[in-house]
Amino acid sequence: MTVYDELVARGLIAQVTDEEEIKELVNNGKATFYIGFDPTADSLHVGHFMALCLMKRLQMAGNKPIALIGGGTAMIGDPSGRTDMRQMMTQETIQHNCDCFKEQMSKFIDFSDGKALMVNNADWLLGLNYVEVLREVGACFSVNNMLRAECYKQRMEKGLSFLEFNYMIMQSYDFYSLYQKYGCNMQFGGDDQWSNMLGGTELIRKKLGKDAYAMTITLLLNSEGKKMGKTQSGAVWLDPKKTSPFEFYQYWRNVDDADVLKCIRMLTFLPLEEIEKMDSWEGSQLNQAKEILAFELTKLVHGEEEATKAQESARALFTGGNAENMPTTTLTTADFNDEGKIGILDIMVKAELVSSKAEARRNVQQGGVTVNDEKVTEPVTFYEKSAFDNDFIIKRGKKNFRKIVVE
Repeated sequence: MTVYDELVARGLIAQVTDEEEIKELVNNGKATFYIGFDPTADSLHVGHFMALCLMKRLQMAGNKPIALIGGGTAMIGDPSGRTDMRQMMTQETIQHNCDCFKEQMSKFIDFSDGKALMVNNADWLLGLNYVEVLREVGACFSVNNMLRAECYKQRMEKGLSFLEFNYMIMQSYDFYSLYQKYGCNMQFGGDDQWSNMLGGTELIRKKLGKDAYAMTITLLLNSEGKKMGKTQSGAVWLDPKKTSPFEFYQYWRNVDDADVLKCIRMLTFLPLEEIEKMDSWEGSQLNQAKEILAFELTKLVHGEEEATKAQESARALFTGGNAENMPTTTLTTADFNDEGKIGILDIMVKAELVSSKAEARRNVQQGGVTVNDEKVTEPVTFYEKSAFDNDFIIKRGKKNFRKIVVE
């Protein structure tokens, strides 16, 4: 099976331009490709996971990845997939976020000896002269065609600023610059990026001629992958300070039955032959598949030792044992009232299992909260300090756990 055929078999390809040329480049290790990452936070999340795994997979086949950090485009904000305008960030915040990405990406991509590049589009975008840009590339874009792009159409009713309207031109200019600076001949992106990506392909061909190599490929579930990064309690980050290895493991351990094999196929590096044997799995076997998925992805992000700890803790928790590696919240004397007690609602807020006491109350009333596997039925339940002398494990639903201790 060729590299390209495997990408298709794993469900990673949605649309392409010049498929035969793309196959030639990818299969023979001749692709220098880029994927962009907008530094809108100080950590990558699981919505970026598919792109990182794809870069690793293609690099293993001899192709050269370019991780493009959008330090320049982040000054504008991508309207794709959004119903409102992104919050503007300072250059200092953007640079801090860019720096945080580097360490995380290095776990997936080998940047040594020029095997991969990490570049920031601020290096060429922020120094551009507006009039020169208009003269150089403005004539290559049709406003009529731009307004037909899905990323703009969905914003027209609520209002699309001229600031955001320029995003397609800036992203296209990225591909144009990367092609000239680094010989980048291929770009990957989510299916919500198709219009922006085609803009870059057309810009290269109009400026440099029809023979210029400029390919685009979209990832089938990249936009769905962004949704993977959200849970009821917030984003699932790759930074262990934001999402612990245990929480990361639990997130993947609790994916829907219908999604587990799809995730294994797309995100892990297990052989397809091994995955195909799982296609007939059902019932309790799907739980085994979820453990495989959770372990493989946690190992990839946090290392095998942390993945093993997370798996052992999850199994211990399931069997009623002591999950010593579970995320822990520490209470202090100030958290208890004058009678030396603390309420279940306050515990849930303190443990960040909910965002407010009102949400905590609803969870209790709906029967979704347990302490040491016993359901909490009353929102006015209180606990003395002695209740925390032994394990105090609070659960909200099936996916959110905390061990509570007293300082």
